[in-house]
Amino acid sequence: MAGRWRRQITNTIGLRLAAWYAAVFAVSSIGVGLLAYQLIDASLVRRDHDLLRVKLAEYAARYESGGIHALQDAVSAEQASGGPDSVLVRLVGANADVLLVSAPQAWSTFDLGSLDDSPGPGREAWQALSSPTDTATLEVASRRLFDETLIEVGRTTIGRDRFLTEIRDLFGVLIVAVAAAGLAGGMAVTSQALRPLRSLRDTVRTITETGRFDSRVEAGPDGDLVDELGRLFNAMLGRIETLVGGMRGALDNVAHDLRTPIARLRARAESALTPGTPAEETQAALADCVEEADRVISLLSTLLDISEAETGTMKLTLEAVPVAAIVAETIDLYEDTAEDGGIGLTSEVSEDLQVRADRQRLRQVLANLVDNALKYTSAGGRVAIGAGRVGSDIRMTVEDTGSGISPADLPRIWDRLYRADSSRGEPGLGLGLSLVKAIVTAHGGRVDVTSQVGKGSTFAVTLPEAAAVTAK
Repeated sequence: MAGRWRRQITNTIGLRLAAWYAAVFAVSSIGVGLLAYQLIDASLVRRDHDLLRVKLAEYAARYESGGIHALQDAVSAEQASGGPDSVLVRLVGANADVLLVSAPQAWSTFDLGSLDDSPGPGREAWQALSSPTDTATLEVASRRLFDETLIEVGRTTIGRDRFLTEIRDLFGVLIVAVAAAGLAGGMAVTSQALRPLRSLRDTVRTITETGRFDSRVEAGPDGDLVDELGRLFNAMLGRIETLVGGMRGALDNVAHDLRTPIARLRARAESALTPGTPAEETQAALADCVEEADRVISLLSTLLDISEAETGTMKLTLEAVPVAAIVAETIDLYEDTAEDGGIGLTSEVSEDLQVRADRQRLRQVLANLVDNALKYTSAGGRVAIGAGRVGSDIRMTVEDTGSGISPADLPRIWDRLYRADSSRGEPGLGLGLSLVKAIVTAHGGRVDVTSQVGKGSTFAVTLPEAAAVTAK
């Protein structure tokens, strides 16, 4: 159990991110600390060397101006003052005789005899002596004077090393504090950053457990990658919800509206199978069965088209479609029907109009509107197709002088399988206008209707205009 708990802890993405954050924070802090330490060390070395240069120049000037006695007086005065900047002063004659040595008693462990006495006249030389008893180092600056006398000034690194040791200890404490702060900060930042992912997990869990797609991820407005993932997931959920809703609606409609034609088909088939039924009645029953089967197939096909259009899954091949060509094809398709019914079918469309649409689907929209207009227009009436520009769009109209639509029925004519009382006697599935609206909406357009009872109706389809094309 303990092993499983450890694996769970190590496999937690939040803890891993926090650990990475703390590690990067600590490494960065260590890097900055090392750089600061090197700068402090270099600064202290430069300070000590500058002090030795100043002392060397001061004592050399005293010797050159007043001889060894003046130098000795200056060194004695320096020692008597008890200043913190005590230095070694050593004067070596031209014949290598040591003329003067002044140094604190604690520096007696350094072997001054090993100092190099070779710098040339006017030249400054630097040497370092290591203590045999500890890690201290004596740094010595020397110069050959005008009379070949060598003056040497030195200072140990004890104070500097002690200060740097304190700095290192302080850095160690700071690094531990920085690592702890980095881990705590990393956990806080990670917790906040992973909030949308936790919301995403909870949303997926809710959908999995309940089967409902109305849950949404809480996505912030910041626009970062995680918030963008949440918004895209919400959009995907909305699309899935629409698809599922469309499928359920289509299945409900199919289940409801297939009962009647299937029941009629079964009844006619049973009558044909009844013993002693005349051959003529059997043949008529089979013909009715075929007609009902065609009706069922048409119902299923139209319902599927509507569902695809409403859920955004209908495949549209968008292109620049000449409106005049589509209108001409529709006129040719319904010209005989209009002539048989004594209805005038006319069109008035400019040749330069074109819309961006799927040619086959646009033909289907116009055909449904014309077919609907011819059904409800009596002999002697007319159906007119027109088109024109409205801003950057093309507006196509189908106007008839039929029976019109009552105000009570007008808002519901786009509903699936809805048929007004005045249309009950006409053949049809009640899906034509629903399909028209679904296809036009899938194109990013809109469809409107105005109607007066007894005077007729005008259906208008508005779609975006496309670039100019040659009419086909």
